[in-house]
Amino acid sequence: MNLGQILLESFRSLAANRLRTGLTMLGIIIGIASVVLMLSVGDAVRAFIDKELAVLGSNQLIIQPGTPTEGGARRRTNEAPTLTIEDAYALSELPSLRGAAPTLQGFFQVLYGDDNSSSTVLGVTPDMFAVRNWKIERGVALADSDVRSANRVIVIGSNIANKYYYQRDPLGQVLRVDGRPFTIIGVMAGSGRTLDGTDLGEMMVVPITAIPVRMPRPRTVHYITAQAKDETQMLQAENDIKETLRDRHRIRGDKLDDFQVTNLASIAQTGEAIGAGLSIGLGVVGAISLIVGGIGIMNIMLVSVSERVREIGIRMAIGAKPKHILVQFLSEAVVMCIVGGMIGVALAALGAWGVNSTGKFEMSLSVQHVVTAVVFSTAIGLFFGYYPARRASKMLPIECLRQD
Repeated sequence: MNLGQILLESFRSLAANRLRTGLTMLGIIIGIASVVLMLSVGDAVRAFIDKELAVLGSNQLIIQPGTPTEGGARRRTNEAPTLTIEDAYALSELPSLRGAAPTLQGFFQVLYGDDNSSSTVLGVTPDMFAVRNWKIERGVALADSDVRSANRVIVIGSNIANKYYYQRDPLGQVLRVDGRPFTIIGVMAGSGRTLDGTDLGEMMVVPITAIPVRMPRPRTVHYITAQAKDETQMLQAENDIKETLRDRHRIRGDKLDDFQVTNLASIAQTGEAIGAGLSIGLGVVGAISLIVGGIGIMNIMLVSVSERVREIGIRMAIGAKPKHILVQFLSEAVVMCIVGGMIGVALAALGAWGVNSTGKFEMSLSVQHVVTAVVFSTAIGLFFGYYPARRASKMLPIECLRQD
């Protein structure tokens, strides 16, 4: 028998007991769907982390006020400002950093012509655009002269430009922030969540010296964003930042830092660990389902062998060799697993489509995922189908024909 005849006979045998075949394949279907989704979730989590970090900028370190002490008692984080603009300028001179930029932020009423809303506005220096990887779609970014002169100029996100200045040029238009007029000089490209939770497309950025935020002490800021020169210097950059700020803030010995440094690379590692954990969890579910499905296939194949004893005897009597019987029954097991695997891939694709339709997460099935599913299906069929097939091939024709 050639391969085509073997497959045709396999489909005929399986079609003779459709319900039993369908129930047998159920474990394989669930297992393969879980395995494919496992791979897709892992890839999606890594892609999501890379996308979010790309919005923030690469090799980022965030310096925030820490836990200052007063009268021997520790105060809460961010309760008192401890970072200054001068701290940012000092950090930008470190050889392990590409730059550092301070930030003030406030929640203000913003007027767009006749419309108004309450929005977050950031006060930054021009260095922030390079440190955070912000790109300008139209117009220009903030300049050092804007900071020195406290010019009331503003750069807005693309969503704001499209919403309030649809089919109009926003450049040169005036926004009122907390009642003060600011002239739009630029529109930022892209969208996506930033570190403070705002959307890049909804961003409003003004010179740090022009933002109407009142701090308890002059020249203090809410946080500083720094960028290491490359990924290999992240730890060195973090240590340099701590050493520089401790020296500037006159923190000696074992006294607690009045600042805290967050390494976004560690956040990325945490995210990847979460993704790996999800993948492992789904993988365990898939593995259990595959094993259960494989055992089910072995059981059904043993039943099939016992039901088809006379068929086996007749085939051997007219010239079929044991290897032909082995291949025939083994092919039935493999066909069940491959068909179940294809249905499992289809279910996984449907699940990925359902997740993508929410717009909050993006999953995709790659060719590698499909190939992995096919390999898993074939391996399960070969492994669990071999024993029943071998048992059938070892039967003696005369004994088979004697049975009713």
